[in-house]
Amino acid sequence: MTDPLALDPVLAPGDRSTDAVPSTLAPTRAHDEAYDAWFERFEAHLAAGGTVESTDSMPDEYRTAVLRFVEMHANSELMGVLPERDWIMRAPTLRRKLALTAKIQDEVGHAQLLYRVAEDLGKPREAMFDDLLAGKTKFHNVFHYPTRSWADVGMIAWLVDAAAIVAQQALRNSSYAPYARTMRKICWEESVHIMHGRDVVVTMVTGSPAQRAAIQEALDRWWGPLMQMHGPRSPREKDKDLRWRIKAKTSEELRQEFLTIYVPRIRELGLVIPDPELRFDEDAGEWRYTEPDWDELRTVVTNHGPMSEERLEFRRLARSETAWVRETILAAPQAA
Repeated sequence: MTDPLALDPVLAPGDRSTDAVPSTLAPTRAHDEAYDAWFERFEAHLAAGGTVESTDSMPDEYRTAVLRFVEMHANSELMGVLPERDWIMRAPTLRRKLALTAKIQDEVGHAQLLYRVAEDLGKPREAMFDDLLAGKTKFHNVFHYPTRSWADVGMIAWLVDAAAIVAQQALRNSSYAPYARTMRKICWEESVHIMHGRDVVVTMVTGSPAQRAAIQEALDRWWGPLMQMHGPRSPREKDKDLRWRIKAKTSEELRQEFLTIYVPRIRELGLVIPDPELRFDEDAGEWRYTEPDWDELRTVVTNHGPMSEERLEFRRLARSETAWVRETILAAPQAA
């Protein structure tokens, strides 16, 4: 286990987790208790604000739902470095190269943490990699698209990461406690990534006409995938992930929050959002916008996007070429 709480027994008291261990554990099923009765008690525990540790008893339905959620998050962190890695050697300055390299290193670290959280739920990491590379599991739509210019690097770090952190902030209170604690660390690092991206965008917007045009062109291309990123609207009452508090907000709530925060920030830079229908409805208290292309989203996340197969093949090749390292490190020690 790599959950921060797992280190507490070997750390000095002053270095241990500040988050207290929940005072009430998830209810354990009694030997003679009917499954439905236990499940009802478990749901009541979640509804009352209770949390679940990896060592707690949990229904298979809940374990599977958390695993599916965390696994896709881990896949997205791992695949999300590929659009940006193409620009490490083409960064305009050494400072930009160092910043981008550090960001990519953070994202790979996030994938490492999340895969370990998922492993504690019963699925081996190798099985997760097998399913990802076979196209059986998904990763976020935005990472299926090409990065055509340095402006894309700024747009991803600023707005794509911003849309992601809106969702991630809401996961810091997930009912699955190891995931919630891991998200608190990840959110701190993602906030630095957003500042890095904004710095790239502001530098280009205030630079030459060609640089400013490149940022506007990148915004025009990324706006559609950004609006699709949180997914189609879904009824709150039918969403088990919400009922079990694995997540805290609906897709539309996340999209509205993103628009409220970032539309003013985009416009203050003089950039034009490529949606003539975008406006804030004062009476309804929400943003109106052109309906995203959900058919495109379904096509992309099923690995039929512009760069889907190329990026998966890159991961397959990398895994194959580094197999000898894993085999050497994990091999049983030989007798002297």
